[in-house]
Amino acid sequence: MNYTKISENEIKDWLKENLNEERYIHSLGTAQCAKELAEQYSMDTEKAYTAGLLHDCAKCFSNEKLLEIIKNNLNVEEAEMLNYKTLHAPVSAHYAKEQFGVEDSEILSAIRWHTLGRLEMTDFEKIIFLADKIEPNTRDKEYSEKIKNYLKEENGLNKALLKCYKETIKSLVKRDLKICLLTIEIYNKLEDLVNV
Repeated sequence: MNYTKISENEIKDWLKENLNEERYIHSLGTAQCAKELAEQYSMDTEKAYTAGLLHDCAKCFSNEKLLEIIKNNLNVEEAEMLNYKTLHAPVSAHYAKEQFGVEDSEILSAIRWHTLGRLEMTDFEKIIFLADKIEPNTRDKEYSEKIKNYLKEENGLNKALLKCYKETIKSLVKRDLKICLLTIEIYNKLEDLVNV
């Protein structure tokens, strides 16, 4: 893998050791799905595969470890700290750089923003975000097919992304969880991009 300082097999060995089995299988699926989406959108498939493989590398760290790494090494907005489920994204980007030698800014940014997203997401960030949601190994097949159908349409990346945000907001409301203001801002921006 020319975007990392160690081989793909060494990365997979590390992931096997540091993720639970389902998360490892999910990471393989995300990498493959990211590669396919990159091909569909004429982007660097190797870069997408690398981002997909490493996107959750810190997912199984304890909350204490994640918070410690954030406190000592990273600049993370307070709004991002509302939900422990999203803390692994900035830490995974940090680990991709420090542990695996990734220096490519697109890969690091795509890993960094694969959970919450951001207002000015690049197309590369969008495909990593979507690959995480629709990979075939662990994600709901019916949901994935709906998202993939949007990807076939004109302006498909934004339509698919909007559908993901709608489902996320519904899920958060249903579970009586806080919604990060950034999520609402991204949703509103995507509504504008899709309904022009």
